[in-house]
Amino acid sequence: MEAAASSIISVRPPPLKLKSQPSSSSSKRPNYVSSNRFLAAKNKNSVTLRCLYTHNRRTAVPPLRIFNTKIAGDRCASLLDKPLLQRPLLDQCTRFSCFHHGRRKRFPICKSTPGAFSDKSVFHLSKHRVDVEKRVRVACAAVGPDEPHAASTAWPESALEQQSSDYVISPDSSEWRELQGFLSSELPSHPKLYRGQLENGLRYLILPNKVPQNRFEAHMEVHAGSIDEEDDEQGIAHMIEHVAFLGSKKREKLLRTGARSNAYTDFHHTVFHIHSPTSMQDSDEDLLPSVLDALNEIAFYPKFLVSRVEKERRAILSELQMMNTIEYRVDCQLLQHLHSENKLSRRFPIGLEDQIKKWDAEKIRKFHERWYFPANATLYIVGDIDNIAKTVQHIEGVFGQKHVVNETPVAPKTSAFGAMANFLVPKFTGGISSDSSNDRSSLAVDQSKLPKKERHAVRPPVEHNWSLPGRQENLKSPQIFQHELLQNFSINMFCKIPVNKVKTYGDLRNVLMKRIFLSALHFRINSRYKSSSPPFTSIELDHSDSGREGCTVTTLTVTAEPKSWQGAIKVATNEVRRLKEFGVTKGELARYLDALLKDSEQLAAMCENISSVDNLDFVMESDALGHMVMDHKQSHESLLGVAGTITLEEVNYIGAQVLEYISDFGKASAPVPAAIVACVPKKVHVDGVGEVDFKISPEEITAAIEEGLKEPIEPEAEFEVPKDLITSAELDDLKLQLKPSFVSTGLDLNATKVHDKETGITQCRLSNGITINYKISKTETCGGVMRLIVGGGRAAETPETKGAVVLGVRTLSEGGRVGNFTREQVELFCVNHLINCSLESTEEFLCMEFRFTTRDNGMRAAFQLLHMVLEHSVWLEDAFDRARQLYLSYYRSIPKSLERSTAHKLMTAMLDEDERFVEPTPYSLQNLTLQTVKDAVMNQFVSDNMEVSIVGDFSEEDIESCVMDYLGTVKPTSGAERALSYTPILFRPSPNDLTFQQVFLKDTDERACAYIAGPAPNRWGYTVDGTDLLESVSNASANNGAQPETTGQLVKAENNNIDLQRRSRNHPLYFAIAVGLLAEIINSRLFTEVRDSQGLTYDVSFELNLFDRLNLGWYVISVTSTPGKVHRAVDACKCVLRGLHSKRIADHELDRAKRTLLMKHEAETKSNAYWLGLIAHLQAASVHRKDISCIKDLTMLYEAATIEDVYLAYEQLKIDEQSLYCCIGVAGAQAGDDASDSLQEEEYVGGLHGVLPVGRGSHTMTMPTT
Repeated sequence: MEAAASSIISVRPPPLKLKSQPSSSSSKRPNYVSSNRFLAAKNKNSVTLRCLYTHNRRTAVPPLRIFNTKIAGDRCASLLDKPLLQRPLLDQCTRFSCFHHGRRKRFPICKSTPGAFSDKSVFHLSKHRVDVEKRVRVACAAVGPDEPHAASTAWPESALEQQSSDYVISPDSSEWRELQGFLSSELPSHPKLYRGQLENGLRYLILPNKVPQNRFEAHMEVHAGSIDEEDDEQGIAHMIEHVAFLGSKKREKLLRTGARSNAYTDFHHTVFHIHSPTSMQDSDEDLLPSVLDALNEIAFYPKFLVSRVEKERRAILSELQMMNTIEYRVDCQLLQHLHSENKLSRRFPIGLEDQIKKWDAEKIRKFHERWYFPANATLYIVGDIDNIAKTVQHIEGVFGQKHVVNETPVAPKTSAFGAMANFLVPKFTGGISSDSSNDRSSLAVDQSKLPKKERHAVRPPVEHNWSLPGRQENLKSPQIFQHELLQNFSINMFCKIPVNKVKTYGDLRNVLMKRIFLSALHFRINSRYKSSSPPFTSIELDHSDSGREGCTVTTLTVTAEPKSWQGAIKVATNEVRRLKEFGVTKGELARYLDALLKDSEQLAAMCENISSVDNLDFVMESDALGHMVMDHKQSHESLLGVAGTITLEEVNYIGAQVLEYISDFGKASAPVPAAIVACVPKKVHVDGVGEVDFKISPEEITAAIEEGLKEPIEPEAEFEVPKDLITSAELDDLKLQLKPSFVSTGLDLNATKVHDKETGITQCRLSNGITINYKISKTETCGGVMRLIVGGGRAAETPETKGAVVLGVRTLSEGGRVGNFTREQVELFCVNHLINCSLESTEEFLCMEFRFTTRDNGMRAAFQLLHMVLEHSVWLEDAFDRARQLYLSYYRSIPKSLERSTAHKLMTAMLDEDERFVEPTPYSLQNLTLQTVKDAVMNQFVSDNMEVSIVGDFSEEDIESCVMDYLGTVKPTSGAERALSYTPILFRPSPNDLTFQQVFLKDTDERACAYIAGPAPNRWGYTVDGTDLLESVSNASANNGAQPETTGQLVKAENNNIDLQRRSRNHPLYFAIAVGLLAEIINSRLFTEVRDSQGLTYDVSFELNLFDRLNLGWYVISVTSTPGKVHRAVDACKCVLRGLHSKRIADHELDRAKRTLLMKHEAETKSNAYWLGLIAHLQAASVHRKDISCIKDLTMLYEAATIEDVYLAYEQLKIDEQSLYCCIGVAGAQAGDDASDSLQEEEYVGGLHGVLPVGRGSHTMTMPTT
């Protein structure tokens, strides 16, 4: 369960998460700088370029991509569920951790042709979408730049000569000498970062940070990972992580403080971390010693009990099968070919099944003894810590015992360092807490008996074959990976070089020039290929480095439909050559440099609002690469210092070097690609023919590359970027014509606006009927978010217009035009103003969401864009064709995904084949026209059906001026009643023969998953048959003075407690609060019983989907397993679900659920995006129970909730055999032939074949354990 209050009262119901796609745990949040602060992250329909130092592929986006798309699934991953502190524009292209907190986002695969808007429309139970964004969490070594574990980044001598990056202008001038002196000077270091080392070799870093208050992060990084395993130890580092983490008694004793924990293993390290309060809620006791004591036990003194080893063996084997999707297998292929010369190609952290089955506890212990010791580890503490000396004292007290190590660092065979997608093994998230036990007597061991310790001076300890000029004899033939579960064509061209540390102003200057240069390619392709059927699906250039692989990798990734693969390669190589030969224009240089400096200024202003976990990740990554660690103010000042020194010639010279391995492919002067890997399907669909074999050869791939490089090229032309979308004169005319004003909200007939002092929320209404909610917030300096919501959504689709709303939203996204402005002009307008906008359709609503800076009229620019979309949107036939083709492709890719086909079958059965809750079928899509989808969308965008919510760092005067000028001048229209009407939604009548179904998928490897679902009320207590549960509970509470007996209930409540309970049971949020607590309790039991006790799964979760406007909801249990265990896993899940009466909820279970949700709520209140969800629907007529009390009373409602309340909510879930639906999916060589009957029937209606994106390193991080 993702959520506390945000999922209770946000605009979108919580997602039903299928485990077909890995996600990171709540205790390890996305790094803010690596994600885009303004540009949305979910879908890139064109080209994405990034030149990055390490960061995770959480939310990087194409540089100029203004309107993002999210087609299916993962609602909570909406950009407005991310912190505002996310990187826009140039970060997506070129992010460098020397001055950004970056997590690298690697290899996002774009799923559409060039377009402007971003559509985030969703489908339930389907985590995959047309525009799948692959995300992987970065794992970085963490030591000081000059310390033994920082990777060596020296070039071979010959490489230095061949790859010189100095552009000589006038070396004899005094100006040049002065410039060189400045550029060679060292960058400033972070002023608050404290480093130290104990006598036993343990290094530690401490960084005081006030966000969030009264909490801290403690991460123990052991510099040992899968790269350190011998041939018979593959996966043993991951096994130790499991056993040590979940076997720790001291960690278990921390269960009542509200802390959270996690762990993960990568190539080069294993990390255990705890997110904890600084003290107990009811005392001043410092929790840091207890947290450190737990980390000490986990990392250095685990007990390898046979029982725990066997439990984790079962869990890891289940995890291995869960991870083994086609995406994972593609990732492995890419890594194997990229690093074929070293162990990185054959040391994936998850390990090998046959070896995992064999190890005994002694074998595991020996690996631990060899690598897990203080001198081979680094401790990070970042958080609300005021006393550094006291913190150091705690570290010394816990870890200061002397260890006899006598280790000799193993010298590296070669210098290395690196970049690549992240093969993380699972992160464990468990709520942890602590009692104050500091007993370490059990940790005393005779150190003299320990075997010799090992550690490597360079991480990872591997040799690389660098991509160097003049080595054409090393040119490898393109490799082809062909598989029946692949549907699209993709090719990756890799170049591999050592990492260049960013330590001086000159280093930073080179970074800046690369960022400017690589920001151009997206627009180059976007502006030159506007047809409805370009040959490519996406083209992406990525330049990044990471400590986990020991190298910098540049990657050109091209995806396309199989029939168009040659044309796609030709376009990509031709455009890369054009950029390399002619460079960026003066206009591009000015535009991107200005945007980068604005972005840097914005980040500097938000310096004090960065979360501890983001700061910690940044420090770890920077240290791993040997980059200078700076804070954002220092970064901005340093950028300003170098920005004035760059020239157009230097930018083009430095940038061209990144592209030479592609643009000069085959020439003796060009760097030799490290690998070229194509991933292709075995069969493709041909209209009128059916399935035919797909044939491709390495020679054909090479020929396509060479032909593309021979195509004629021309320089890029400059074009005009509008300063405003609405001129002052046009605005004055509109105001004169429409005379906008504020009118009574209805909350207070004598006031035109209502302000709540406690929450800071203001509500008002415009004369055209648009309602406004806003909150002034200083927590995200100079940042703001805005959301337009209109009622209707996909529920408004009729039997004749199935798919019209979702296809219409995508069509608007694909077009990206407003008024007389082209898509490119609109995108560059947003780039210049650091705006990100996304468009989304759900079952209940249409939403437009904006992120903007309040600097330099950024908020006014965002309001201009909103006004233009509402009043002057442009609907294009070619955009409609592209959108329809994307949905056709997506639908036809479902049978090749076990999780998606299983989920689709279950949802279709439970909701009686109501297409509004699943992907539109090819038949429905082919029956739609541009006018049909336009009417379906625009009929909902009427002013009396609009609510706009804004949260940010602005003044009352500024926000009301923008609201009046740009929303008040929207022409008044009516039609809310029509927009909100819908055909009734019904669950399939019972009894029926579809409550249990199976899906079989032919595959070379075995996997299994299952979904169990059933009806529930909506968020406000309404059921599908019209019953009002809130009214029923309120009446029962009023009639019964006493509470029924329940086990574990407090003895008799005082009168004021009885009054509080009566008040809570009359509250609009009563049911949502109770069912949210219920979900936390069920999730905890599922983990304990199904995963931990019975060993039937690695991943199981209970999710609720509660609608706001529609009178229904449902729950889903998702479980992954093996074909041999999946039926038992399903039965075990059902037993837990139905067992709450036989095994009553205990007080401690309720208390833990309360703490978890309250702490999430408290932490999230620092986020503008969270507040945006809270204030949504305050004035929405279709969500009439939502009012200001739902925000003000949230904490009170959690605290007042009782076990009886949870059981009242539990009784509303339909869990009997006739109401509960189950679908089991099994993949393997012996599986059945039918993936989904309903899909098979219509699979090739319309004849357009589609794309299922895959990408290197994107599906290797497993799901959280808890």
